[in-house]
Order: sequence, then structure tokens, then C-alpha cells
Amino acid sequence: MKKNEVKKIVLFVAIAASFLTPFMSSSINVALPSIGKELGLDAILLSWVSSAFLLSAAVFLVPLGKLADIFGRKKIFFLGTLIYTIFSFLCSISKSGTFLIFSRSLQGIGGAMIFGTSIALLSSVFLPGERGKALGYNSAAVYLGLSLGPFLGGFLTQIFGWQSIFFFNVFLGSILIVLVFFKLKGEWAETKKEKFDFVGSFLYSLSLFLIVYGFSLFPKNLGKLLILLGGIGFLFFIKWENKIENPVVNIKLFRDNITFTFSNLAALLNYSATFGVGFLLSLYLQYIKGFDAQKTGLILISQPIIMSVFSPIAGWLSDKIKPYKIASFGMFLSFISLLIFTFLKENTSLEFIITSLIVLGFGLAFFASPNTNAIMSSVEKEFYGVASATLATMRLVGQMFSMGISMLILANYLGKIQIIPQYYPIFLQATKIIFSVFSIFCFVGMFFSLLRTKIGGPGGN
Repeated sequence: MKKNEVKKIVLFVAIAASFLTPFMSSSINVALPSIGKELGLDAILLSWVSSAFLLSAAVFLVPLGKLADIFGRKKIFFLGTLIYTIFSFLCSISKSGTFLIFSRSLQGIGGAMIFGTSIALLSSVFLPGERGKALGYNSAAVYLGLSLGPFLGGFLTQIFGWQSIFFFNVFLGSILIVLVFFKLKGEWAETKKEKFDFVGSFLYSLSLFLIVYGFSLFPKNLGKLLILLGGIGFLFFIKWENKIENPVVNIKLFRDNITFTFSNLAALLNYSATFGVGFLLSLYLQYIKGFDAQKTGLILISQPIIMSVFSPIAGWLSDKIKPYKIASFGMFLSFISLLIFTFLKENTSLEFIITSLIVLGFGLAFFASPNTNAIMSSVEKEFYGVASATLATMRLVGQMFSMGISMLILANYLGKIQIIPQYYPIFLQATKIIFSVFSIFCFVGMFFSLLRTKIGGPGGN
């Protein structure tokens, strides 16, 4: 098979996969009130319907990314798509909140395999100079999934019930399984001779789980204890990784590569600041404004539409201009949008909300693909799987923190109660505080995005 044909197939498969998981995330947000009503879930348990997937995926991402480097990125990608599709089906037949959250957790393992390999596959076949454009198309697919999620998710929920969202994912996942099995030929494994670091993988996954889950329980004493134990676990993990021959994470990537380190920190802060926006506005529009799921989806679609249109442009620009400049500009626009949302009121106009979402869409479009290009261009090809998985981990941990902050503040103001009219003013107050915290994250993230200018590198980082 010719190189150009391989590139086209890898790009198509990666784009399809990159559409699948964000579509799930954004569509399920619109369905949360319906799920809460049918299964009798309070605001905290509802947030776990989203967070369980993120936590599970984040915990397993880096070890699975390393496995992909050793055993083959295509193999792990295919297995991940299979697992994701199977547990999408189990989510669709859930009769209790417990089973739904459990199934979402296992679905997250499949998601981790997809996240940890899709960008690595692209970086394996697209060289610097053309990679930014390919990553731009990939980001566009992510945002197209986010775009269609609220609209199509709202429509499916309104007409067929929330279960239909998961059935739709089963359909899409099945198509992707067939594509990978029959069309994606070849394999990419740069470190076949390495041994897999089971001890390091266990320490990493356990430590990350303790920290992220502990954060969701914060400020309870148990939450503080779990965070402390997770921090101690990471110290042991770093010590272990520094002394073994084939670590799951090469600490030198962070210690010696400022571009890689600060680009990942910028990604962590960006996703921590922006992921919860869809969750909060979905609740705001349906509870405070009284819109149904379908209309809510139509409003929320304004942000990811902008992202999907302008991401390829931002990716292409990052091949021509230093990526940090474009990414920092995107972070600034995100900060402005989140700052505007702190003025949200009960009588805020739809024009105000949609305009703010459009600004956020521009911000995320000009941050994501240039930042990804900076990361992948700063490492050697044998680290593509781990680098891709590390970036995806930053994204998922950031998304988890975003939901965790939302859960923490909502729990502090509302407690474990369902959101009913008498509590709407308290909910609105909590929402404004959450947006204030998010805007601070983005402001700090701008500095990390700019600090990487101290080191040049491949791809003009």
C-alpha cells in the first residue's frame, strides 16, 4: 500500500474515532436531567455519570499508551474501540444509576485505548511540516462530535429517551470496528523489544485514581487523605521510573523538555477551565430557563461549530507560525469567555450566552491543535504513544478536575438534593462562582503557554 493511501486511511480512522468519544460526552450532558429524573439521581450522582468515564480513562491512559508503543498502536486502538462499543451497549440497558456509572467506568477503559493511540497513529505517518494540518482535521472531528452531541443528543433524548444516545454510539462504534479491521493495514510499534513496566503502571494508575477521586470528595477528611496518599504514591512512582531501564513514563521527557512539560500543563489548565461549561449551561438552560433538551442542544451547539470550522485553520497556521503564539491567543480568548460567564443571571439573554459560547469556541479552536502540534513535534517517534497518552491524560484529568470543581461547589451550596425551583437562586450563585474559578485557571494557563518560548524545537515550538 502506498504512503499516501496509508496516510488517508489513518487520517480517516483517527478522525472517526476522534468524533466518537466527544460526541458521547457532549450528548450525555444534555440527557443528564432526563437520566436523573428516570433513575432518581441527585446532582452529585448525575455528575458521576460524566465523571466515571473520565476518571477511568485518565487512570489507564498512560500505561495503555506505553503498551501501544510496545505491542502496536493499531492493536490497542482496535481493542479499545471494541471495548468502548460493548460497554456503550451495557450503558444503554442500565436500569439503575449504579449500573450506569459502573458501565461508564468500563467504557472509559476502551476510551483510554482510543485516546492514547489516535494522535500517535497520526504522528506516526504525518511528518513535521504536514502534521499540524492533520492534527487540525483531527481536532475538527473532535469538535464536530461536540457540535452534533448537544443537538442530536437532545433530539434523541426528546424523541426516544436517553438510552438512544448509547445505542447510537454502539452503531458508530460498530462501523469503526469494521473500518479498522478491514481497511487499516500495517502496524506501528517503535519499542517492540522493551519490557512493560507493570510496577510503574500500577503505581501511576493507583496514585492518579487516589488524587482524582479524593478531589471529588474534598473537603471531607477522606478526600484529603486520599489526595495525600496519591501524592505519596506519585513520589514512589517517580523514584521507581528513574531507576528502571524501560519505564512506563520517561521522566526525562518532563525534566529535560520544557516545551513538552509546559504544553501539557497548559492543556491541563485549559481543559480544567472549559470542560464543565457544557455541564453547567445544560443545567442552567433546562432548569433556570426552562428549555427542553432539544432546544438546549441547539443553543450549546454554537460553541463546537466554531471549533470544528476553525481548528483545521489553526492547525495549518501552527505549521507556518510558532504554535505557542497561536495556542496562547486561544487561551486568552477562552479566559475572556469564561470571565463573561461570571455575569450570568436568571434573565440573561440568549444572545449573550450564544456570543460567549462563540468566543469560547474560537479560543478552544486556536488552542487545541497548535498545542498538540507543539507536544508531538517536541518528542522522538519512539515516544509518540506515551506523548499522545500523556496529552490525553492531561485532557481527561483536566476534564475530571473541571467536573470535580463543579461537584465540590455545587455540593457545598446545594448538598445532596435534586435541583428544584426553590433552590434555583442558590444553584445560580454556585454556577457563577464555578465560572470565576474556571477563568482564573485559564488566566494562569496563558503564562504556562507563553513560558515554553524559552526553548525552541522541532516544529517551531
